[in-house]
Amino acid sequence: MRRSTIVYLLLFAAVLGAAYYFNNRQATAEDETATETVAPVEYLFTSADGLPTRIRIESKDGEVVEVARNAENAWALILPQEAAADQGAVEAAAGQVSTLQILERVPGLAPEAAGLADPEYTMTFQFTGGVERNIQIGVLTPTERGYYARAEDGEVLIVSVSAVDSLLRLLTDPPYAPTAVPPPASPEAGSTTEATAAP
Repeated sequence: MRRSTIVYLLLFAAVLGAAYYFNNRQATAEDETATETVAPVEYLFTSADGLPTRIRIESKDGEVVEVARNAENAWALILPQEAAADQGAVEAAAGQVSTLQILERVPGLAPEAAGLADPEYTMTFQFTGGVERNIQIGVLTPTERGYYARAEDGEVLIVSVSAVDSLLRLLTDPPYAPTAVPPPASPEAGSTTEATAAP
């Protein structure tokens, strides 16, 4: 057998070996990627509950805010006192109810460690589906990425901080409807009146 034939055979075998190695390596990487599963996004309330029609938030200090849809389907302030509500502010907060995302479940955590032995806030929601849901809010997590919360079944969860903060804004800044303020009288109008009245 010629030397050049042997060299060609060795090169051919090396190419085949390299191709086999890279094909198997790629298949292994694809298998590893396929086995990595992404946890599904989970929300505290489902679409089956419907849309919120009443929201009540009470702090452990006794502060309360409550808003509800009236007969005209407009948001009205019930507490701290009955008044017309800022529709945009309440609608923005109500939109956060369906985005209360469960970030993590922490069943072994003691209520005292989560601020749930004496909850910071209690939230009650009524929905168009006719159901009423309650949730207790504790303290922020150490990383401040969420609040500890306790669902109706007693399970301790971590829920999204942005949704809770938006709802708490109803309590810290009750959504009274803006009142129309009459424009101030112009000085020219006053001086003209005075000049006309002068003899």
